Amino acid sequence: MKKLMIAAFALAVIAIAPKANAQTDPMVGGAAMYPTKNIVENAVNSKDHTTLVAAVKAAGLVETLESAGPFTVFAPTNEAFDKLPAGTVGTLVKPENKATLTKILTYHVVAGRLSSADLWAKVKAGDGKAELKTVEGGTLTVMAKGKKLYLVDEKGGKSWITIADVFQSNGVIHVVNTILMPE
Repeated sequence: MKKLMIAAFALAVIAIAPKANAQTDPMVGGAAMYPTKNIVENAVNSKDHTTLVAAVKAAGLVETLESAGPFTVFAPTNEAFDKLPAGTVGTLVKPENKATLTKILTYHVVAGRLSSADLWAKVKAGDGKAELKTVEGGTLTVMAKGKKLYLVDEKGGKSWITIADVFQSNGVIHVVNTILMPE
């Protein structure tokens, strides 16, 4: 009888375990983000990143962000773009401002796949802050406050990581709430 109860318990645990351990794809902007898709394939489905997607297209960066990478992208939300002075986004997406737009967007990208655990480790090793070299060539400073990570740009602006570790086939996205500006 004891062996039968142990066997029944073991079967119950095995039946439940996959469901308890199943990892769901993170939701960003109301859409599931699939680790098998690349950065662009996922971003186009996020209703919170329509401005970013339009800017990436206007800057001609779609092909780059669809490539193998890996990249770490600090992806500003539509609300982050809305914090800019009125008319800024409309001006930036004009063909004559492509170089400026590209500079701003690539300032939000770091080569390699840096998870939040990697960022925390860098901050800890750097006695409270870590510097990241962006694809644009500038520097972002990662710092922590409580249990949150934030970024400081070269002009002193701050942006919080609101959703971390959205893994993609070619990197990782960390959603941020403010546009980061290079020098």
